[in-house]
Amino acid sequence: MRFEDELLGHLPRLRRFAHALARSAADADDLLQASVERALMKRDRWEPGTRLDSWMYRLMRNLWIDTVRAETRRGETFLPPEAGEAVGTAGSQEMAVELGKVAQAMHTLPPEQREAVALVVIEGFAYKEAAEILDIPIGTLTSRLVRGREALMMRLGEAA
Repeated sequence: MRFEDELLGHLPRLRRFAHALARSAADADDLLQASVERALMKRDRWEPGTRLDSWMYRLMRNLWIDTVRAETRRGETFLPPEAGEAVGTAGSQEMAVELGKVAQAMHTLPPEQREAVALVVIEGFAYKEAAEILDIPIGTLTSRLVRGREALMMRLGEAA
């Protein structure tokens, strides 16, 4: 049986599982769609002869955990949307200068470090998510991030 055909046969059960995890119909449908998309992209990681349904449940559960963690982190890290309405309108000149220094320091980083810092520090992605976005191992992302942060602190420390 083809991978896609077998996957289609599991959709009703996967949808129920998504609803059990997400508790919201819209979130469950998004989770199911993301899980199917990820499965199709990573089908080469599934070993034929093993249970596709178990692989899909694990994939879906991991995706849900990543989603919950990202939402939790965004809630803890970022201000509500209303707080951004005044950004750039009445800021102090000192703040503008500091932001300019950070932007200049970011531009001096090698592209690999700049990407890692931007995804993790600025955008708030988990290391795993950022590594997937960049299609690199998590260890590589971590080393780029460490080197990028150190270089930024050194450059910004020198600028002070």
